[in-house]
Amino acid sequence: MTKLILLRFLAFLFVSLTSLICVSQSLPSSAIYHQLLQLKETKRVLYVAAHPDDENTQLISALRNGEHVQVAYLSLTRGDGGQNLIGKELGIELGQIRTQELLRARETDGGRQFFTRAMDFGYSKNPDETLQNWDKQKVLSDVVWVIRNFRPDIIITRFNTIPGGNHGHHTTSAILAEEAFDLAADPLAFPEQLKYTETWQPKRIFWNSYNFGGEFKALESEQYAVFPVGEFNSLLGKTYSQIAANSRTMHKSQGFGATPRIGAAEDHLQFIKGEAFEISAFEGIPDRWMELDGGKEIESMIQTAIEKFDFKDPAFNLKSLMQIRSKLLALNSKTSWVIEKTKKLDEVIFDVLGLKIEFVTNQELGHAGEAIKANLVVNNPSVVLLTEASFQLYDASYSAKKNVIANNDPALIPVEFQIAENAALSQPYWLVNQVVDAIYDVKDQLMIGKPFNDMKVGGELTFKIDSQEFKTSIPLEYKYNDQVDGEVKQPFTIVPEIDLEVSDQNVFLISGVNPVVTVTVNFNGGLKDGELTFGNLQKSEFEILGMGENLLQKKRVYRVTFKLDKNEKREVVAQFTTTEGKVYDQITHRISYKHIPNLTYFSPAGMNLIQENWKVSGAKIGYIMGAGDDVPAVLSSLGYQVSEITDYSLANLSQYKSIVVGIRAYNTNSDLATNQPNLMKYVENGGTMVLQYNVSRPLLIDNLGPYPFAISRDRVTVEDSPFEADWDHPILAGPNKITSADFDGWDQERGLYFASAIAHEYSSPLTFQDPNEEPLNGSLIYTKYGKGTYIYTGISFFRELPAGVPGATKLFINLIEQ
Repeated sequence: MTKLILLRFLAFLFVSLTSLICVSQSLPSSAIYHQLLQLKETKRVLYVAAHPDDENTQLISALRNGEHVQVAYLSLTRGDGGQNLIGKELGIELGQIRTQELLRARETDGGRQFFTRAMDFGYSKNPDETLQNWDKQKVLSDVVWVIRNFRPDIIITRFNTIPGGNHGHHTTSAILAEEAFDLAADPLAFPEQLKYTETWQPKRIFWNSYNFGGEFKALESEQYAVFPVGEFNSLLGKTYSQIAANSRTMHKSQGFGATPRIGAAEDHLQFIKGEAFEISAFEGIPDRWMELDGGKEIESMIQTAIEKFDFKDPAFNLKSLMQIRSKLLALNSKTSWVIEKTKKLDEVIFDVLGLKIEFVTNQELGHAGEAIKANLVVNNPSVVLLTEASFQLYDASYSAKKNVIANNDPALIPVEFQIAENAALSQPYWLVNQVVDAIYDVKDQLMIGKPFNDMKVGGELTFKIDSQEFKTSIPLEYKYNDQVDGEVKQPFTIVPEIDLEVSDQNVFLISGVNPVVTVTVNFNGGLKDGELTFGNLQKSEFEILGMGENLLQKKRVYRVTFKLDKNEKREVVAQFTTTEGKVYDQITHRISYKHIPNLTYFSPAGMNLIQENWKVSGAKIGYIMGAGDDVPAVLSSLGYQVSEITDYSLANLSQYKSIVVGIRAYNTNSDLATNQPNLMKYVENGGTMVLQYNVSRPLLIDNLGPYPFAISRDRVTVEDSPFEADWDHPILAGPNKITSADFDGWDQERGLYFASAIAHEYSSPLTFQDPNEEPLNGSLIYTKYGKGTYIYTGISFFRELPAGVPGATKLFINLIEQ
């Protein structure tokens, strides 16, 4: 392994956002002492499961904060295929949200985070179905890669390898972990990885056995290791249950706010394979310090620092910490865990001094070639002297005017620089290339496994303490004061110099609908001349009706209409080509929630042109929002007059031809539940109500419709699964005749949370069936009530309509036209 490759590998493994946090906030002395205990411990645990939220945060919290071992969670996916309780983001957007929620969870419980390249394609009923979608060898390779890099002593899986009664992704995660347990030590397995890392054999692998909803009962035929997970940690002032609940609550997009359990608790790890043991899961695992030349002395020095730790004035601990650091550096070791411990020790030293270091600017976005003004601030509240401070950014070096930084007198270093003309956009690394067969296409081996991008814009601060040199990477951040939240920092983000917006993702070329789309060209630098065109369209198939220009906001807005020669769905991309020949075709997407950093990603400025002979009334439609979806925008594009309902009076409801209720509305919208009698009266008086899927717990009311039905966990996960239909049923008969071709080309799934225990007053025109399973008839139920119509549907219209699936859109039109 060359020195250059080794250094790149070490950067991959240890330089992360979490290692930078220490320079911007300090810890109380008890927490610093706790960091020293972790510095001494060398055992490592890798926890493996399939999705964000699968991990056992209570066990991770206890292992990291009680046993002080290094714990990492490997999630096979980023949760892209799930549902979203807090907004309308789905797919790759939801995957980014859940990635950041996992990072916030790990900051809370102290663990680290890894991913494979597998994309969450939605619910899977068994591992065979899962591995029909994923390239097994690629995902297995990623699990082996993480094991070889992280080098755990033990592996713990959240799930077992027995198919049935569980998500197929879950079972697959255990299957791959067990296979990787053996393969990670085999030099013939994925040998291309060995250019960057080395083989590794964990000591043993366990299953974190459980009994959800009941008391765990150990099997006499199995061997278990038991960990107490409910104890109180006096240094942190919390139980591990409290830490775990706070960590799990970070999964807000899944509605997983958690209340900590009170009292003692145990987790049982069922032994799967590896070296035998008697009592402890860590039996026979060597102390890594003892295997290192000079390591015994360093461990002894750490133990002395722990025993003599000064809680009242943490800076008095500096001398012993600096001595330990000197010994560590003298080893000149390229061993990964030693470099990790050195970085950990630097964090402890920064904390005992109370250092605050930030590199900030007053703008959040920048583009290639733009000049940026920023400030580096270094404050040292202790009497210890920081000397020779300098900051390296690209090819420029900036020095502090003060020779010494101490005594709470901050040094401010103005930094002015220009973003390189060839600077890459701040695109999440796994989205740079197109997804291939539910696997993110990541070309750089050293990026695989990382939770997020490396630092895009930032520099390296160098300074000395008692003649020892320190270097730490500082990212550029956008800092501002919010009137409610006070100080807020967000990542500095590189965006295109010119980006586009399109007013409609789906453009319906149907009778009675004006197919005019606005395409906005945003100039983040100066305005430039150019031409707007569309990929995959002839010039005769679109017409630019007009263009407006806003010089103040630096944008041009084009009004465009389209006409295709036949009924079809065609995907097109808007492109702006400057007179210099540069082509810009990216949309800048922004996602903002307070519990995670602002997220930015880029996609082609595409839209679906859908030309059909559908009958659409264009009537007034009331929409009741639930957890959030994009269905109202699609209905507006179809020509309906859509209004969000906040007034539930019968006088207001009566104006609507139909009322559509958003996903999980009876789980989240208390106003809807309170006004259920008025909605039933609206139906009775002649209106049509279409209720999209809800989950069974928690429901705000018991009776969702005029006649009883329950909500099950039934779903059909194969998007092209077989079906049977009553073609004469009113829903399928008109106003648009539904045919079997309308069930082709669906996205991800058929549906979820189907109706069950259905009263006889309802009819069900559709039956869906996953392979080798019984047919299910609860995807769509229909009844007349009084003069009106009531419909409940578990069909995934919230996915199909924004994806521009013609058949599903046609079927939804029929629902609201009843």
